[in-house]
Amino acid sequence: MVKKEEEHKKLRILASGDIHGDVGLARKLAEKAEKENVDLVILCGDLTFFDQSTDGIVGPFVKKHKKVLLIPGNHESLATADFLAELYGVKNIHGYSVKYKDVAIFGAGGANIGMHQISEKDMYDLLKKGYDKIKDIRKKIMVTHVHPTETTMEKFSNFVPGSTGVKRAIDKFHPDILLCSHVHEAEGIEEKVGKTRVINVGKKGKIIEI
Repeated sequence: MVKKEEEHKKLRILASGDIHGDVGLARKLAEKAEKENVDLVILCGDLTFFDQSTDGIVGPFVKKHKKVLLIPGNHESLATADFLAELYGVKNIHGYSVKYKDVAIFGAGGANIGMHQISEKDMYDLLKKGYDKIKDIRKKIMVTHVHPTETTMEKFSNFVPGSTGVKRAIDKFHPDILLCSHVHEAEGIEEKVGKTRVINVGKKGKIIEI
């Protein structure tokens, strides 16, 4: 009986990234979110294709009455991410944090290549800004677009480097889980960095429970 109650308290998440303006994919993911009865949807950046194709990406999740968190990738500006968040009444956690149930979630978008680049120092500072507000909460999820350096997923691409800022944040803050995307070839890859479970959620999406 106690075990069932504990399972019921778990936060159930559908995380996805690299949708790149694919409205059909967004609808399929929203249907998956509904079918899997998730508490929360997390979108890990590159929702658009070079800041275009913003229509129909966040709306399908809202229509299914799902809470949504998002961050920008390297294909959209912070302004576009803020616009989508405001338009659909969802949250952009770029440099911010939120808490659902007993789980804290903090993040930073952008990447070290592409149209909307962010420096490694800014990446770390934004993650620290979000972390500082929830550091006393036991369970933590960090959300980024780019993957950390010194990981297996970094080896899947010759031109998409990992982030030293993200790696530094993992080493300092020890989140339980890091959700990222960015390297399409590494979709679905999971690995451990220290005690942190690092997941490249990819465009097909991943169900996570914590």
